[in-house]
Amino acid sequence: MSAITREAAALIRSQRWAALATLDEGQPLASMVAYALDEDGTALLFFLSQLAQHTRNLIDSPRVSLVISEPDDGDDDPQRLQRVTLTGEATIVRRGSSEFDPAALRYVDRFPDALPRFELGDFLLVRCLPSDVRYVGGLARAARFTWQEVRGALEELEKR
Repeated sequence: MSAITREAAALIRSQRWAALATLDEGQPLASMVAYALDEDGTALLFFLSQLAQHTRNLIDSPRVSLVISEPDDGDDDPQRLQRVTLTGEATIVRRGSSEFDPAALRYVDRFPDALPRFELGDFLLVRCLPSDVRYVGGLARAARFTWQEVRGALEELEKR
C-alpha cells in the first residue's frame, strides 16, 4: 500500500464532517453532513432527515460526491490542507432489514448524540458506497485511486 493511499485513508478515518454534493434538478447542491465508516470499511454511513433537500436529492438520484478536508486552523495557505473527494452511490438502509441495526449501532457509536433521532420517522440511514477517490495532500501532491485501495489502507490502519 502506498504512503499516499494511507494518508487518504487516515484523513477519512480521522474526520467526521464533510460536504455532500447531490443533484438538485440537474444542478449541484452541497450540504454538510456527519459520516461514519461502516464496520468493515465498505461504505460510509449518513443519517439524514427527509426534510433536507440533499436527502430528497439522493433518493431521486443516488450518485453523490463527498469532500473531506483536514480542518483549516486559519494559519498558512489553505491550499496545503489535505483533502479527499469520494464519488459513488447512496442507498437507503431500510429499517427492519438485516443491515439496519449493525449500521445504526456503528453510526451511534461514532455520534452518540444522534441516538434520539433514530426514534424520529423522517430520518433515513444512508449507505454511500464510494468507487472513485481523489486525494490532494497539499501543493503538487495528488493521486487518484479506487475505493478498494483505500479500503485496504483503512484495514491496515485498523490493525495498528
